[in-house]
Amino acid sequence: MASNPKLHSSHALFLLLFFVSTATSSSSSSPPAPSPPTPTVYDILPKFGLPSGLLPDSVLNYTLSDDGRFVVVLENPCYIEFDYLVFYDKTITGKLKYGSITELKGIQVRKFFIWFDVDEIRVDLPPSDSIYFQVGFINKRLDLGQFKTVRSCYIALSGCAPRSWKQTLELPAPMKELQMLITE
Repeated sequence: MASNPKLHSSHALFLLLFFVSTATSSSSSSPPAPSPPTPTVYDILPKFGLPSGLLPDSVLNYTLSDDGRFVVVLENPCYIEFDYLVFYDKTITGKLKYGSITELKGIQVRKFFIWFDVDEIRVDLPPSDSIYFQVGFINKRLDLGQFKTVRSCYIALSGCAPRSWKQTLELPAPMKELQMLITE
């Protein structure tokens, strides 16, 4: 049986086109580029002009909304010794703005054996070597350098979370009831 040269050349042309189209389609369908990693809370703080060492190294996760409200969750409540002893609750909330954290809940500082809630943290704009902590009506200036490094914290003993000065001044429940009976 004699072979047809036209048939062989068309068959070869078909195979060539098939391999070229397969090679072209496989190179254009490369896997998608990996998405950039989600920034950590320690990456976010400097973008807002704040030092990354404001929080301990035990952050499990955080959320940050478009309006700046955030929630940070730690592994456990814990303490860090700066110029003052600082207590971090398991959950810390607030509002992040450039150069400040307002409406802060979950961080306390000890002064003279009394725990005070830290309400606000801010830095100078333009930046200086100072950071300010608003505790009630008191504004305390500290050296910014001690907050540049993320530190490990030591875990609070269970049931030993500090009581703020507001909680210390509150009467226990039975005393409140007694006070109400006396004043009526």
